[in-house]
Amino acid sequence: MIIVTGANGQLGRMVAERLLKRVPAGEIGVSVRDVEVARDLGAQGIRVRRGDFDDPETLPHAFEGASQVLIVSTGTTGEAAVRGHRAAIDAAAAAGAKRILYTSHMGANPSSPFHPMPDHAATEEALRRSGVPFTSLRNGFYASSALELVRASLETGVLAVPEDGPVAWTAHADLADAAVLALTGEVLDGLSPALTGPEVIDMAGIAEILTRVTGRPIRRVVVSDDDYRAQLVTHGAPESAADMLIGLFAASRRGDFAPVDPTLAELLGRPAVRLEDYLKSAVTPPR
Repeated sequence: MIIVTGANGQLGRMVAERLLKRVPAGEIGVSVRDVEVARDLGAQGIRVRRGDFDDPETLPHAFEGASQVLIVSTGTTGEAAVRGHRAAIDAAAAAGAKRILYTSHMGANPSSPFHPMPDHAATEEALRRSGVPFTSLRNGFYASSALELVRASLETGVLAVPEDGPVAWTAHADLADAAVLALTGEVLDGLSPALTGPEVIDMAGIAEILTRVTGRPIRRVVVSDDDYRAQLVTHGAPESAADMLIGLFAASRRGDFAPVDPTLAELLGRPAVRLEDYLKSAVTPPR
């Protein structure tokens, strides 16, 4: 049985739904914190059980019979995230899983200023120490995150964010397809290459894309880290969230998210989704 955690989230749900096209529903299980939200998956024959990384006692039942477990990284950061990931790794090993997969990041690095990246690096170390064969899917930066960073500019016409660097933005759908291929085939062992979209684009480039796809001029303005942080907090963002976003721009300036790698497209057997195509579908009303 293939177990997918976090199947109520965007990536985990995509993986579970795509697995249905490749393996019998009875060989798929999902581990979710809220089983009611996953009732539709259960109606399709997928085994739905409660599993919460913050409540490790729930995981043995959720992972029962696992041949493989896909651990989708949590939305938290810091020690809580690493502790939860370690609990899931331990539970997968105890369940007898022959392979553990984890959704890591191309920027995983213990010294990264972007808070989730040291967490990914620590989780990868836990995978190495588990004694179970593993695959760490070093995913490119989500294209959906680019949309969140620029959403206000669609109203104001001004993309005012700190100095940044180029990023290999990558679509959730492509990464879900890659995860399914890793779960169902002999591909991507150990630390994967960076699984990225086809090009790197900085904020100035995104402003140009938005200008093209919306038909409205979007002007890129550089603001200081301190001013951006203050603006975020003034508009209600928690200080921890503001600090994390400042870290994102700092890491991009270092080039942490810049390399483009052909592995994802080669694995998919088709070109990966371009950021411009993603943004066009996301911000242009359907006709």
